[in-house]
Amino acid sequence: MVHGVDNSFASAGFKLKTVHIRGASSTAQADILAASGLYLNQPTLGMDLNDVRTKVQGVGWVKDAKVVRMLPDTVLIAVEERPALAVWQNQGRMKVIDGEGRVITEADPARFPQLPLVVGQGADQAAGLILPAVASRPRLRDRLEALVRVDDRRWDLRLKDGSLIQLPAIDEESALIQLDQLDQRQRILDMGFARIDLRDPEMVAVRPRDAALPGQPAAGGA
Repeated sequence: MVHGVDNSFASAGFKLKTVHIRGASSTAQADILAASGLYLNQPTLGMDLNDVRTKVQGVGWVKDAKVVRMLPDTVLIAVEERPALAVWQNQGRMKVIDGEGRVITEADPARFPQLPLVVGQGADQAAGLILPAVASRPRLRDRLEALVRVDDRRWDLRLKDGSLIQLPAIDEESALIQLDQLDQRQRILDMGFARIDLRDPEMVAVRPRDAALPGQPAAGGA
């Protein structure tokens, strides 16, 4: 009987013609619409709005959603979107994550080349804390190739020129301030060191690119 009533109202013009999606980027809108299950000419009065909301909130892009029926023929889906923070690489797989480390399943990493790359186990959960600190330092940010999580306790910053900046497990901000000061005085980021070790708060250790590794002979066998 309910189905018959819905069809009667639909015949009178109460059927879906338009879906407005508010608060979502153009990238996310198609995924939200597909997940909603809404379809053209669907009876609007018999529509289960709670069911539509549940489906929409299952989309990786969506943090929260509201669904409003606007008679006679429109539905509004208002969402709070999860902004993409980084591309996370782990065990050979690439995924887009938000600031809470949640994977945005529908997002194709290849479509987000502008996002920073974080690598390793635990990098997804820790990225939200380190990335704002790096992003606030343009000289470091512009040289960054990837942030690599080491033993799920600290970060190595891998630069585009092959340099490696080693951060401590605690008080990363103090280490980055120390790096700022060195860069202001000596332009250390332009020197092409193989490694800048900031793990000891009392000392900064650097290794030139052609230096021998510990335990190895220097060039020429000396």
